[in-house]
Amino acid sequence: MLHSASSSVHLVLLVCGLISGAMPIPAQEPGKAAAPPLDSASRRQVIDSVLKLLRETYVYPEVAQKMEAAIRERLRKGEYEDIGEGNLFAQRLTKNLQDVSHDKHLEVEYSSTALPEHNKAPSAAEKAKTREAYRKRGEAVNWGFEKVERLSGNIGYLDFRFFADPELAGDTLASAMNFLGNTDALILDLRNNGGGQPTMVAVVCSYFFGPKPVHLSDLSWRPDNSTQQYWTMPYVPGKRYLDKDVYVLTSKETLSAAEGFAYDLKTHKRATLIGETTAGYAHPGSNVRINEHYSVIVPQGRVINSVTKTDWEGTGVRPDIEVPAPLALKTAHVAALKKALQKEMAEKRSKHVRAALVAAQKELDDLKNK
Repeated sequence: MLHSASSSVHLVLLVCGLISGAMPIPAQEPGKAAAPPLDSASRRQVIDSVLKLLRETYVYPEVAQKMEAAIRERLRKGEYEDIGEGNLFAQRLTKNLQDVSHDKHLEVEYSSTALPEHNKAPSAAEKAKTREAYRKRGEAVNWGFEKVERLSGNIGYLDFRFFADPELAGDTLASAMNFLGNTDALILDLRNNGGGQPTMVAVVCSYFFGPKPVHLSDLSWRPDNSTQQYWTMPYVPGKRYLDKDVYVLTSKETLSAAEGFAYDLKTHKRATLIGETTAGYAHPGSNVRINEHYSVIVPQGRVINSVTKTDWEGTGVRPDIEVPAPLALKTAHVAALKKALQKEMAEKRSKHVRAALVAAQKELDDLKNK
């Protein structure tokens, strides 16, 4: 099954959880009985359920088999018999699974109170209520757009913290890009960006390419053998940022969809990445309840970049210019100003840019010497 996301912001991701890697489990209901103490039977039941789920839905079947073999061996050796507390058991199981898979999205979670069952689809009213709550939360943080600024020397700067639903955040994005449209270079700060929706990644990327759609990546899902395609859009509601230098700032806290955005621009040679190697979270999935007190974040999809035919899971996205995250902004500012001075410009303008470069270089040197 193939789904295309070439020109519309109205497509919704099958599992839109790239911020944390999973859809959230609904809030726990108050007043539920606490979990009983762990014993051998309950530990085995959790392990059996987790391994069954991984066999059936984990993104790589062969890795699921290896994880099962490793956990079964640990169970045979009695390595879990001394764990009587649920949260510690979940943490140990998570570590042992990740030791094999090296998948940072894979996680066993424990709840001391009973988790609600997912036994029916939400009603239209429930969906509308959830949507309205999401809208209010998004508006309260300006849809992740933390700062839009024109730095000295006419360099644009955009700090945004997550990739929200483009249907709701698209106007804010267009306003930011219109403001930045006349700058000579642009710095996109993703150092604190936790991810979000890949549909928004495609929309933001569209501002840096021409109207001819560019294939960015595919998202392949194991459970239903479907593939979601992501392309840039032939139309954007605002100024495109073309034929100008773009710098993307990254850190160890750059996660998931934010990593995908950086990876897309890097592999298509549309941006220079500056900062630290990103976290390495590439596999989206869902949070599945396995009993009253345990759930599992199961990575069920994989990103296939159109250029590299792979993703950044476990490795992260490496910057072109590697510097500690606190130095990334000033490093990019200096680089952008130096590049600007290579272009022809009026003497008065050149003098202004040179002064900006001297000041930015001093600030960078001061940061390095702290």
